[in-house]
Formats: sequence, structure tokens, C-alpha cells
Amino acid sequence: MPTFTARELDIMTVLWQRGASTVGEVRDALAAAGTALAYNTVLTMLRILQEKGHVGHETEGRAHRFHSLVARDTASRSALTRLLDGLFDRSPEALLVHLVRDERLDRAALERLRTLVESQLAEDDA
Repeated sequence: MPTFTARELDIMTVLWQRGASTVGEVRDALAAAGTALAYNTVLTMLRILQEKGHVGHETEGRAHRFHSLVARDTASRSALTRLLDGLFDRSPEALLVHLVRDERLDRAALERLRTLVESQLAEDDA
């Protein structure tokens, strides 16, 4: 499973959201999200991601348009596993308790979580 540094994940998020993008487009999207990086830094990181097999590119004139080779869902599973292992003693229940007690979740979000849990329990009983 792929693993990403925080900065690599920022860049991958841009590619997942925007689709294929030039270095300048990735840089601009990062800046708009509050992460200002130099053009050369973004280029270097995209090349590293390409070397790792997470990103590919198509040549467009003199520019390269980079695209993700890793599905967001695959990366999410990897990140969640690292989160569970590192912060929650490999306990999905501890993570869920943390999410439920998080004051940033409004009533509607908690209701959606309840519905999801109840649906899963119903499937397990079937």
C-alpha cells in the first residue's frame, strides 16, 4: 500500500481533486489552500512521487501534465491503517469513539454515523 508524507499527500490531494495538472496548476491550488511552495519544490516532489510510482505524466508541448496513478481510496486505507496503528493502538473502536466525541461533528453528522453503524449491524445479522 502506498504511503505519503504530509506534503506528498497535499500534492496528491490536488491531483485527485483537479485531475491531471501542470506543476504551475498544482502550485496555484496549493497556494489557494494555504500552502505556498516554490515552483521547483512542487516539481521536485512530483518527480519523487513519479519515481515512487504514484504519479505519471503526459507531455503537453513543453509542459508536463501530472496525474495520479493511485486511487484516493487506496491511499485512504493506507493512511487510516497508519493512524490506527500509531494513535489508536490498532483499535478502530477507539478511533470511532474519538470521532463521535469530536465537538466538530454536528447532530446531522452523528445521525449519519449512527445510520451507517446500524446498517452494518443489520448486514452482519443477515
